[in-house]
Formats: sequence, structure tokens, C-alpha cells
Amino acid sequence: MILTRALLLKSVLCLFVFNSFSLYWYLHLSSYPESQTHHDHHRNHLVKESRKQLSKNQQQQQQRRLSISFKFHEKPWPILPSYFPWSLNPNVTPESCEGYFGNGFNHRIDLLLTPPEIQSNSRTNYGDTGWFRCFYSETLDSSICEGGRLRMNPDRIRMSVGGEKLESVIGRKEKEELPSFDVGAFEIEFSQGLSPFRNGSKLVNKEFLDQYVSQDDIDDHAMRALLDSIQLLDPDEFKCSQWVEEPTLLVTRFEYANLFHTVTDWYSAYVSSRVTGLPNRPHLVFVDGHCKVPLDETWETLFSSLKYAKSFSGPVCFRHAILSPLGYETALFKCLTRKIECQGATAHDLQKNPNNQRTARLSEFGEFFRAAFGFPVNRNLQPKLVSGHNILFVRREDYLAHPRHSGKVESRLSNEQELFDALKIWAVNHTKCEVNLINGLFAHMTMKEQILAIQDASVIIGAHGAGLTHIISSTPNTVILEIISNDYRRPHFALISKWRGLEYYAINLLGSYAEPEEVIKKVNDIMRSIGC
Repeated sequence: MILTRALLLKSVLCLFVFNSFSLYWYLHLSSYPESQTHHDHHRNHLVKESRKQLSKNQQQQQQRRLSISFKFHEKPWPILPSYFPWSLNPNVTPESCEGYFGNGFNHRIDLLLTPPEIQSNSRTNYGDTGWFRCFYSETLDSSICEGGRLRMNPDRIRMSVGGEKLESVIGRKEKEELPSFDVGAFEIEFSQGLSPFRNGSKLVNKEFLDQYVSQDDIDDHAMRALLDSIQLLDPDEFKCSQWVEEPTLLVTRFEYANLFHTVTDWYSAYVSSRVTGLPNRPHLVFVDGHCKVPLDETWETLFSSLKYAKSFSGPVCFRHAILSPLGYETALFKCLTRKIECQGATAHDLQKNPNNQRTARLSEFGEFFRAAFGFPVNRNLQPKLVSGHNILFVRREDYLAHPRHSGKVESRLSNEQELFDALKIWAVNHTKCEVNLINGLFAHMTMKEQILAIQDASVIIGAHGAGLTHIISSTPNTVILEIISNDYRRPHFALISKWRGLEYYAINLLGSYAEPEEVIKKVNDIMRSIGC
């Protein structure tokens, strides 16, 4: 009886397991497509729901991770004996030497506040957002502007690509190389918050531009036009193909192949970097379409890196961008139309006896220039690395400067070769001390070779021309002799010498012919004054 019941129980259990197994396979096989579809729908629904759960801020961060972030090596500032602090000083007197050559940019205008400043005025946390401000100089009637989270759209800047080999663009018109900005060529990210601005509105208006970025006599004021193109953009629309993390100077050049005008651009870039307190030398972006010229290598030496705006493949965003004023807005150029009463002095003397009519700023810049090329600039004057005295004759020679240039340099001294030959004979026969006459053919020398020739010179001679601009980086005891033809009576180099505190002489010609005897007599007098 017990055995029969056991067998019956086993049979029932076997039938139950078999039926359950059969039912499972039937249901599984008959409903598979519908079940899979339901599973896919359920999965997609969960993905969509999870995406909806992302906040706007999270989506923006996700987008930023997709863009490329670039970090470049930054060159440190060299230690300069003539360096003087560039901190914002509201007490700088207009028309003073510091106003012209130093930090006269002491009127700060905040257009968009930085996040910490926004948060200090409100309990709301707006997160990452753009900021923008300008520093205005009453003396120069010019502004240095800077901003964060600024996007450049190269396709909205109409100009040639830039950076091409000179030989490949012969005949190209200057207008093609200068930038023309469409609205929105530059955009800045901003969260509306308490701001009166709206998405898509301009950062500045004409009233602001007329007050702080005056056009004066500059026909195409690139910085003014760039500022006028800046629009405000909501974070949702602020997408970047790449980010530049380090501070970057945006520079537009005009007379980019001329040494004098390029020195005004270099000085403006240096001042902009110091006024905005950059801890290292900035990177550069040329917002112009000029071809590559030899002076580009000096830009690369002075600053951390160099790119042309059109070389970026898509919208590029800058964590920190600085707009450098045009070289035309520096005192080096404005001296042609206004009187600037300043005298060069050492930083050491000015620390002991401050004087509004004296400056060491050009000496500071000259030291920066020499230091960037590896030359010593310690406070104790370095002895010249030559025996005797070098007299450097700065020559003008033919070279191809830019696409519209014939390759022929206009003569400022009709008998330059005759004069050089006469000085050479005089130097050989000069017995009171050893004199070396150096043939300064700068057009065919590297910049480092040019600076070395300037640094080793006791006397620099030359006809009025851009090559004499090198005196800005000469050593303190150098004597300058400028030969000025009747058609080129301009004060550039007399003033630079004065602002550097250099001894300067001029021979003014009735025409363009210099009498060798007169020049030799003047050189003899100079050599006697320095003990030779």
C-alpha cells in the first residue's frame, strides 16, 4: 500500500514537471518577437527618461567633453632689471610718461562680470559663464580689452587665409588680407540671470565704441570692428570644436613687413600682456590674412606660440582672450602727431626719485626683447663682447617685403656705398683705438644676428629708415647718429633715443647726398667723447 502511494506520487510529479516544461517552451517560442520588441521599447524608454533627467548644465558639460581642449607650453617672463610693477594705479596722471608708455590703462569698464563677481551680487549660482572688461587709457585714448569663454567663428571673418609663402601670393591686394567681421564673428557665452542683456544681442554699442575705442584717423580700426561683432550666446548654443586653455592675444597687424610698425605692434602686445597681469607670455592669434614674413619668427620668439585665425577648422573657444590695441595707438606712433615730453631714466633712479616726466618703460621692453633671444640683461652693465669699438652702419638694401612690393627699397641716402667705403678707410687708419666698422645689411641677417650687432655697437649710424628702430633694444651707453635727407625729416628715432636716455646726433642734409668728410668729422667727435 505504501509502495503504491509512492509510485502514484512520483507519477503525478513527473506529469507536473513535464507539463510545466512543455508550457514554458510553447509560450517562449510563440511570443518571442513580441517579447523582444517589448524589451527594446522598454530599454529605449529608460534611455529617453534618463536623458530627460540630465540637467542643462550636465548636457553642456557633456558637450564640452566632446570638444578638443588644447594646452600649450607657456614661456615664462624673463627677469628684467628695468621692470617696474604694472598694477592698476588710478593715480597715474594723464599725459605723464607712465600714461604714455606704462599702465595708463587705469579706467576699468566691466561689461560682463566674472562669475565670482556675479555671485557676490546675488545668491543665485550661475555656474560657468563668460566675462568681459576693458581698461581705458585717457592719455592714449585707447583700450585693452579681455574676456573669458569667447568663441571665434573663422567662417564669419572675411579675409585671406594668411601664413602663406610670400612667393605664392604676389599681387594680392591689401584689402583681401585685412579682416572684415560679420556679426557674430565673435561670441561670448553668458547666462542671462540678472543681466539686462539678451541672447543674440551685441556686447557693445556705438556709444561705447566712440567713447573707449575711438577711431581717430584710422580708416580700418580692426579692434573696434572686432568688438562690434561680438554677440552674446546662451550656454545651450555655445558649442566649440576646440578649446584653447591658456591666455591668448588676438592681434591684427597692418604694416606687418616694416620693422618700425611691427615694433609698435610688439610693444602693444607686451603692454597688453602686462596690464592684464598675465603670469606667463601669452599665445598669439593673428586676426589678419597676411602672408608669412621673416618678422613672424620674432613674434614666435617673443611670445609662447603663434597661429593664424583662419588656420582653425571650426569654432574655437578661448578661456581667456586679450584684444591688443593696434600699433597705431601706441605712443611710438602717436608721437608723429603730438608732443610727448618724456626723458629716459633707469628704473633704479625712478624708484628713488619718482618723476612723471621720466620713464624706464622702453628700456624694460628693450631688455625683454634681448632676453627673449637669450642675451644677458643683468643690472650690472655687461661689457661688450668685442675688442675696441664697433661702429654699426645700418644699411638699406633691396628685398621683397610683401605681395605688393617691387623688391626695390627707396633710397634715403643717394651715396650710401660711397659713405660706407670712406668710413671703412677712416676706421682702418684710426690709431687712437681699435675701431671695427660693421656692415649692417639687416635685410639678409637673422633677427638674432641683428640684435647681436646692435648690442655690440658703441655707435650706430644710419639713414632715416625702419632699421634704426633697433635702437630700442641697444645697450644704455650706445650713441646714435642719424643721417636725415630733406624728404624724411621725421622725429621717430630722435624721440626713441630721448625716451631711452641715449645720446643722439643728427646730420640734416639739403638733399639726399651726405658729404663723407662731414660725416667722418662727426664720427671722430663722437669717438673722442667716449675716450677714443
